[in-house]
Amino acid sequence: LRREIEPDSPAVFKQFLFQWQGLDEPAEGTSALERVMLQLEGVSLPAGSWESEILPARLQPFFGSQLDELTGSGQLAWLRLFQPADKDQKRKNPAIKSTPVAFVSRAHLMFWCPSDLHEPAGLSTSAQQVLAVLRQWGASFIEELQHQTGLLKTQLEQALGELVAWGLVNSDQFQGLRALIAPQNQQSHHRRRPAPKTPLAAGGRWSMIRPSTAANDDQQKVEHIARTLLTRYGVVFRKLLEREAGLPAWRDLLYVYRRLEARGELRGGRFVQGFAGEQFALPEAVGTLRKARRQKHQGQMIAISTADPLNLTGIITPGKRVPAQSSHRILYRDGKPIATNQNGEIWINDRVPAT
Repeated sequence: LRREIEPDSPAVFKQFLFQWQGLDEPAEGTSALERVMLQLEGVSLPAGSWESEILPARLQPFFGSQLDELTGSGQLAWLRLFQPADKDQKRKNPAIKSTPVAFVSRAHLMFWCPSDLHEPAGLSTSAQQVLAVLRQWGASFIEELQHQTGLLKTQLEQALGELVAWGLVNSDQFQGLRALIAPQNQQSHHRRRPAPKTPLAAGGRWSMIRPSTAANDDQQKVEHIARTLLTRYGVVFRKLLEREAGLPAWRDLLYVYRRLEARGELRGGRFVQGFAGEQFALPEAVGTLRKARRQKHQGQMIAISTADPLNLTGIITPGKRVPAQSSHRILYRDGKPIATNQNGEIWINDRVPAT
């Protein structure tokens, strides 16, 4: 079965990934959003990029109300999966927009939540007060937190932002995070017209994130993450996962993939040229990869944010790696990166800045 596989170039594989994740033909509707969120489960991306770049690239039109529906119904939870080192998070008012946030199905939180959550020594007094209330009273609405802590609204907002950045709390609904990304006192360029804003109270209840009891090498956890990676990429090999954080060891994932291949649930073989080690693919991904092979050299142009999980330049496709920032973009033609836009400066083929 492995000998039947014909390897494709990295450019063809990149075209396949655009098709697999729906960037070539964006879908629409809540059911399509559910599929996208299952594909992207556990991916940590800048909080501000989800609604501005990541989801609109896969869903057209995309409405924030659809995401609110999934989080409000309890299907999805948002949270910071990995706490920053104490030395890297010294500011008391962190930039929430750039805080790495992931979405996880609530049924799968046990597989993704960190097991070693700790309260940092540098928390502000306001953040400590909020944490103490949540520890004593459990999940609480904004009005309850304000009453119990005695903090002003702006103080409470800053305290919650700090706790989110430390990966210690989240809210029932995405509106809570959206309100922190775009603070209520933010104004538009027109002084007399306030910018659209989301009330912090719309986020529902705020609660402490519960540490996971699953060990990093727990068999159920490893198998769930292994299957999630297959759902995300269709084809999986070690090099592809370099940008993924907090995964089980590759040897543990490899054990799962070999077992699934032996059971006929996966195909093994050399799917992508130029990468050492074993490669595995879902059966349906093999057909999609062949389709991408037939479509090469058609001049397909796709631009993505460098914060997108498909920013694999310097990993899968040639070129230097581009830092993951929502404002930076990469343009691909037939799966090959041909230009980048970084801080308003356009580079063609990573060499010549455009004038």
